[in-house]
Amino acid sequence: MALREANDADVESIRRWRNHDRVRQASIYTAYITPEGHRAWWVAVQADPARQVLIYERAGIPSGVVLFNDHDLVAGTAEWGFFLDVDGLQQRGELLPAWLELEKEAVAYGFDELKLTAMGGRTLAWNTQVLALHRRFGFTEVAERRCTTRIDGEDQVVVWTERRR
Repeated sequence: MALREANDADVESIRRWRNHDRVRQASIYTAYITPEGHRAWWVAVQADPARQVLIYERAGIPSGVVLFNDHDLVAGTAEWGFFLDVDGLQQRGELLPAWLELEKEAVAYGFDELKLTAMGGRTLAWNTQVLALHRRFGFTEVAERRCTTRIDGEDQVVVWTERRR
């Protein structure tokens, strides 16, 4: 499997990947993440059993992050998200294959390791490439969970996609 638990040695790479302009632009929270803010996030994640941070490795090279949040053990549900090392993967000509592999691995991890009955996530409606990727892996839009949120002073439509076991 190409996923492993994140550890202290991964924290700065996670911050660097998350602060990439393309990742921030496609995120609901777009602010630049400071080292202090990131350390506080990491401490909070480690203390919260409902949250999990995994490192995606491509050919043994750390290349992205998969996040599981709000993991409800009773209901068997979690929200998930991901981002990649855009620059590193682009330099190696592996960005598209990494997207595909990461999603495949994340779905398998959610259902096989976390024993989820459903996993879902939020995507900005304009991010049609990611929405198409999710559809390719069996996710469907849940219309009742579509919403609008204010990001950087503009209203943005957020789509919830979900996959059941």
